[in-house]
Amino acid sequence: MQSVQLAVWVVVLLVAIALVFDFMNGFHDAANSIATVVSTGVLKPQQAVAFAATFNVIAYFVFHLKVAQTVGKGTIDPLIVDHYVIFGALFGAIGWNVITWVYGIPSSSSHALIGGLVGSALAKSGWGALNYDGLLKTVAFIFISPLLGFVLGSCFMLAVSWLYFRTPPSKVDRRFRRVQLLSAGLYSLGHGGNDAQKTIGIIWMLLIATGYASATADAPPVWVIGGCYLSMGIGTLFGGWRIVRTMGQKITKLRPVGGFCAESGGALTLFTASWLGIPVSTTHTITGAIVGVGATQKLSAVRWGVAGKIVWAWVLTIPASAAMAAAGWWVATHAL
Repeated sequence: MQSVQLAVWVVVLLVAIALVFDFMNGFHDAANSIATVVSTGVLKPQQAVAFAATFNVIAYFVFHLKVAQTVGKGTIDPLIVDHYVIFGALFGAIGWNVITWVYGIPSSSSHALIGGLVGSALAKSGWGALNYDGLLKTVAFIFISPLLGFVLGSCFMLAVSWLYFRTPPSKVDRRFRRVQLLSAGLYSLGHGGNDAQKTIGIIWMLLIATGYASATADAPPVWVIGGCYLSMGIGTLFGGWRIVRTMGQKITKLRPVGGFCAESGGALTLFTASWLGIPVSTTHTITGAIVGVGATQKLSAVRWGVAGKIVWAWVLTIPASAAMAAAGWWVATHAL
């Protein structure tokens, strides 16, 4: 009985750590949802985080669990998963999120988690533990999601410019201050729908590995789904202001019309990825869309040096979080 109780408490502790990661995901990635609407002055920061958090949670009722299934069954071999692997993955993901938050770098919480799973699995079982089909899709979307966001953001901006080319800019801004609330809501909905499912996937993986959920079930327990969406929403309420400044002010100067176009392009990309069951980075997506909007004005409107630093963070996220996860797995196996 004592060993069973110990196992239960280990699982409870790991679930709690996973929910902390989900909270940090909302906190860290709040900038993706609110940076444009804050930088354009449409909402005050406190209003924006409450607005985004609400739509993060509403996503519970909108999206199927395709992304959770990909993370839970399509990244590493489920047969090698145990509590050490899950601890290592969360250790690497949380560690990298903390580092990038301290320096105000908009990195990807999603890819930090994927990198954590990869590093922990490699430390335990080597290269054969990886699911290459699922990982290749995720890696491919490191490039596809910002590119798609860039193209869609640019296209929306060009379309709006063509439709309103005879309208004074001040009048266009007044109109889009209201419309931007719609695009911000859709983007926050897409953010919650894609990002919360990644933590759902890792908790689901843990429950299956420890015998608390069936491997043949179509979905994890309802409390897992609700808990992850709620944790992300609470994290978003706290907001990551360091990253908001980078996303909303340092890449390019946005007006309400530009914010609408960037959010619309980003939301469409996230909805598509969630429908396909691909875990993408909301950070990559909205950054690409913001750069696309800025580039339609003129290339010099984009601060390419800032964008370049962000890209370097993208490149480093998976290997850095994987290395930290491998270290976390080693420490756990020797200390616990």
